[in-house]
Amino acid sequence: MKYVEQMNMSETKRFFSWNVNGLRAVEKKGFVDIMAELDPDILALQEIKAVPEQLSKKLTNINGYEAYWHPAEKKGYAGVCTYSRLKPVAVIRGLGLDEFDREGRVLTLEFDDFYLVNCYFPNAQHGLARIDFKIRFNRTLHTFADELSAKKSVVICGDLNVAHRPIDLKNPKENENNPGYSLPEREWMDSFINAGYVDTFRKFNQEPDNYTWWSYRFNARARNIGWRIDYFVVDPASGERVRGAAIHDQVMGSDHCPVSLDFV
Repeated sequence: MKYVEQMNMSETKRFFSWNVNGLRAVEKKGFVDIMAELDPDILALQEIKAVPEQLSKKLTNINGYEAYWHPAEKKGYAGVCTYSRLKPVAVIRGLGLDEFDREGRVLTLEFDDFYLVNCYFPNAQHGLARIDFKIRFNRTLHTFADELSAKKSVVICGDLNVAHRPIDLKNPKENENNPGYSLPEREWMDSFINAGYVDTFRKFNQEPDNYTWWSYRFNARARNIGWRIDYFVVDPASGERVRGAAIHDQVMGSDHCPVSLDFV
């Protein structure tokens, strides 16, 4: 685990985010036990690839947590879910635009003093076939976050499907025109961060070789040939509420690993 913390942790809440690449698949790899070990206050999942009716009671009734769902209309595709032991005051599914919402990409829980926005950003796909769709989504999400942040703190988490800078992937030169590291995607991420949104992991850690996704090919995970594409980001006014950030690269079960945030 790559973990950094500061100040007194006694009043913090711990949030986790994880692209599980299929919730039914990761259940077979020990998901319930992993969740118990992580002990999150909130766990945001992406790419669940299921609707609640397809899931076991072990997944839909985890003791101490309420589960909130926003699956995709297409079976076996995308979708997000958030488990929370904190009771939200409201739940917002989607961004209000059908082209994005039918794919189950954004689920927002509102609490007394913050929003938790669980996101699964589109993949630009081979040949950047979906880059226009992705950039529209990114910009819509940014506007949505701005609107929320005018009211209270915003915590955005999930698979953003972009490695922001060369430090965030093992082989940047070879991937400059590839999905996840194309210039339009990196330029959008620049604009997001330049607007004041805080990449919480980089708030503490400027070291290379910290990744959250590895290809299943070429023994990439064992060789740590990866990408950092999973994030916790907070709005410009809420950086001081961040107490720690982590990449839990020892947790197996998916081609991604969980990331976490400690937040007061």
